[in-house]
Amino acid sequence: MRLLGPGDPAPVSVQNPGAVGPFLLVCDHAGRATPLSLGRLGLAEAAFEQHIAWDIGALDLARRLAVILDATLIHQAYSRLVIDCNRAPDHPGAILAVSDGWVIPGNEALSPAEVAGRVEAIHAPYHGAIAAELDTRAGAGRETLLVCVHSFTPKMAGHARPWHVGILHGPESPACEALLDLLRRENGLVVGDNEPYAMDGTDYTAPLHAWARGADVVEIEVRQDLIADDAGVDLMAELFGRLLPLIFPEPAP
Repeated sequence: MRLLGPGDPAPVSVQNPGAVGPFLLVCDHAGRATPLSLGRLGLAEAAFEQHIAWDIGALDLARRLAVILDATLIHQAYSRLVIDCNRAPDHPGAILAVSDGWVIPGNEALSPAEVAGRVEAIHAPYHGAIAAELDTRAGAGRETLLVCVHSFTPKMAGHARPWHVGILHGPESPACEALLDLLRRENGLVVGDNEPYAMDGTDYTAPLHAWARGADVVEIEVRQDLIADDAGVDLMAELFGRLLPLIFPEPAP
């Protein structure tokens, strides 16, 4: 049985296709839909208002940045509870039976065929779209910096997170080093260097689409209470829309 039917949203959406800016934006945890065939995974609707289901505010931020930077944005529609597109398909965290204390009945005791169905319907098309866009840009001789847009909950496991923004990166990332330096010059901004998460092997999108190509990548994390409304999104979009071109300026005409 196919996972997605005629009434389900497409797994991948593209904003501003063919944009001329040097950035490609991706948003792994943009959506909170579930396939009609899975219902709501046995969860109360309130669960889909929580950070366990999606990166709150991240898609709004990414959409604003796509406009400011004249960048293409690729994002997906489905909740990370269905399958996490920033995990390898065979990673234990790709489909969780428990997330931050929430038991997810629809993810318990899945068969290999059920897991494969989610990978084929949602995970693979999303990453296929990113790879195709990068291939097209490379074929046209266009330099590209991949920018992954995420958000994080202000409190996790009872601990408050003091950072306003975080930049996640691997051992060597000139782009991230430059962006961290610029962010630290902003008055009153608490900046996390590989905080609140470290890029420690659990991430999938950045290693797959950037590192495997020998390219740099920036992974942005913004605290969710700071982008919970339009005013907050505008402030963060202005910040990153102003700073990102400084680390990868467009060539002079």
